[in-house]
Amino acid sequence: MPDETARKPLQQAVALAYETGQPAPKVVAKGRGLIAEQIIHVAQEAGVAIHESKELVSLLMDIDLDQQIPPMLYRTIAELLAWLYHIEAAQKSGSPLPPAPDTSIPLTEI
Repeated sequence: MPDETARKPLQQAVALAYETGQPAPKVVAKGRGLIAEQIIHVAQEAGVAIHESKELVSLLMDIDLDQQIPPMLYRTIAELLAWLYHIEAAQKSGSPLPPAPDTSIPLTEI
């Protein structure tokens, strides 16, 4: 019988989209295991930067598809979006890539 404690935990992934004029980004894809791998693969093929944060993904997994993120995540997601824009600008100009933002969520916001 295989050792269950040695199994790799299922990977999770959440994709967000933001369109100008929307009040907040929406969850447009989410999943575990093979679906998470596919979300990550599609993002990589599209050249979308990927940020890993188990805490943030765990919170986003609780949001229904096509629903906006809750206000408690606005600041964290805004910092991630700004980081993504800086990455795109750095890639175009050949500048060094900026460090990823801290996506830990203060307990007072949860």
